[in-house]
Amino acid sequence: MYGKDVSALLDKHGIRVGDTILLLAGPERYEGVLMPRVDVGDSSIIVIKRKDGYNMGIKYHAGMKIHKLAAGKGEFEFPTAGAEHSRSLDTVSLIYTGGTIGSKVDYRTGGVYMLTKPQELLYEVPELQDIANIHVSNLMSIASEDMTCTEWKKIGREVAGAFNAGSKGVMITHGTDTMHYTSAALSFMLQGLNGPVVLTGAQRSSDRGSSDAFMNLICASHIAAKSDVAEVGICMHSTPSDNTCSLIRGVKARKLHTSRRDAFRPVNGSPIATVDIGGAIDYKSKYRKASKHKSRVSLLDGFEEKTALVKFYPNSDPGIIDFYLGKGYRGIILEGTGLGHVAVSPSRSELSWISRIKDAASSGAVVGMTSQCLYGRVNSAVYRNLRMAADAGAVYCEDMMPEVAYVKLGFLLGNYGEKKAREMLPVDIAGEITKRTEYTEG
Repeated sequence: MYGKDVSALLDKHGIRVGDTILLLAGPERYEGVLMPRVDVGDSSIIVIKRKDGYNMGIKYHAGMKIHKLAAGKGEFEFPTAGAEHSRSLDTVSLIYTGGTIGSKVDYRTGGVYMLTKPQELLYEVPELQDIANIHVSNLMSIASEDMTCTEWKKIGREVAGAFNAGSKGVMITHGTDTMHYTSAALSFMLQGLNGPVVLTGAQRSSDRGSSDAFMNLICASHIAAKSDVAEVGICMHSTPSDNTCSLIRGVKARKLHTSRRDAFRPVNGSPIATVDIGGAIDYKSKYRKASKHKSRVSLLDGFEEKTALVKFYPNSDPGIIDFYLGKGYRGIILEGTGLGHVAVSPSRSELSWISRIKDAASSGAVVGMTSQCLYGRVNSAVYRNLRMAADAGAVYCEDMMPEVAYVKLGFLLGNYGEKKAREMLPVDIAGEITKRTEYTEG
């Protein structure tokens, strides 16, 4: 949205986004299509798309003149395709929450528009209507870094409602940056799940030739419609090429690259399955299977927001624990080094974490220990320093990733309280802990 002065000028001349305009700033002349302003930056800069296709920003100042040369074509609408219901296909719900996969660029204005109507999605990915009867729910449009436990609960309620209304499976389009937090939260929150919940997204937007959006969505729909998986998983490219997508358990998936199409990998485990664009599913590891006897899906959505994820590093100040306790935090997950180390006997005694861990545990807070290494597991019995941290009250979280331990602890505290949370944190409840860590190639 443009600032007050620019908006007043545009309104005075009846100019809207999409109109062709001429800006006169002294001897300078600027002609082009008025573009929508991005949400960040200087709101007094007028953005136009020139005839050569490039965008230009011109800062508004008093005395600048503007003329409307031609009206735009009005609101842009994407083409649609009819959605036909087939009795031979199962119903799959597609819940839109945001992210690149559900957007497309309108090159007339340069703005990004969401595809939220079923007919628009079917036009973009016509293969979907041959896989399942797709029911689209436009739940929210939010960047994944803006996701909180509030959104996790909303998504969970929508998923439960979809299954209880008869959906065979559920797909969720989601931004990739925090997708694994959401998948972990849903893995713990959804109770009585009897079908696949598949989160998918895109590393590259649908207008790029190298986009992974369409294949990810098609593969996810095959899993949702055809598999007997009764778990939450993430379905994204297995390799940089368009070979297969992997379905990774929601509590074992992590984004390990900023931009590669195969950014998501399983940590301390194998994919549940791989699937190709034709729908061939190759199961790779054990998983919880759906029962023929349908049960009602419910949501256990308590979450203690006063749960923190804290990273230990050389010279780090253990007083950070005091800070969180002072704020009333009830749970802290530590990212230790190696097998779960923090400073115990440093040359500067004030940098020892032992007394702070003991204080936290004595106050009733739950302190969990994980490893920054990701691969492998923590173990409190190998070294003396590890035993000291455990004796101080740290709960060692086996082979859980730090993010998963954080989500799990918030879930446990929000639903069961401190005593039960301490007992359940190192116990597997959704596939987040394996008895014996599998070897996986990083």
